[in-house]
Amino acid sequence: MALVKNPHPPSRHDTGRSELRDYNGLINELIAADPTVRRWAARDLGVYAEAADDLLALIKVETDRSVREVALSSLTCIGTETAVAGLVGCLRSEAADLRNEAIEAMKSLPQAVAPIMRALLHDPDPDVRILAINILESLRHPEVESWLLAVIDTEPVLNVCGTAVDLLTEVGTAAAREPLRRLQERFADEPYIQFATQLALKRLESA
Repeated sequence: MALVKNPHPPSRHDTGRSELRDYNGLINELIAADPTVRRWAARDLGVYAEAADDLLALIKVETDRSVREVALSSLTCIGTETAVAGLVGCLRSEAADLRNEAIEAMKSLPQAVAPIMRALLHDPDPDVRILAINILESLRHPEVESWLLAVIDTEPVLNVCGTAVDLLTEVGTAAAREPLRRLQERFADEPYIQFATQLALKRLESA
């Protein structure tokens, strides 16, 4: 995504905003003591592609949820490789709130996230692979089913496969039948996989 120039001139006073605002001033306001000031700064930086690193640094330390949410929204507006890579990094955070907020942000970026989805589904961390499947739930991308079928054919971790099957129950087509049956055979002694795949197959038969 090309650098986005600010289409708006520096604005005059508004609640939580300083008298005169420009890029450097907005960056400085990201560390203001007042969360309202930080929130407005994060919002207004959404038109600056070069602000991605600063917004990513903010969300890693920000304690005010509303500020984080606005910063994440601005990152989705920016949508550069840097912004998306930073959101992926949030999936590895110890903070559950930040992980969930990053997932919601990534769901709104189907075209930017799609090129990295295959890598996410093969991430060394199974928790990241599960989170990637959760992102697929709302990604609305034509490759969602094929990505899920690849997961259930190759994934060694039961919980990851189970998450993929749960989503296939909602989005799967006839193409999912044989991969689901192969998964049944691969985890023949796992009650949950047997239950989930039978439910998915039943839904496909009635669709």
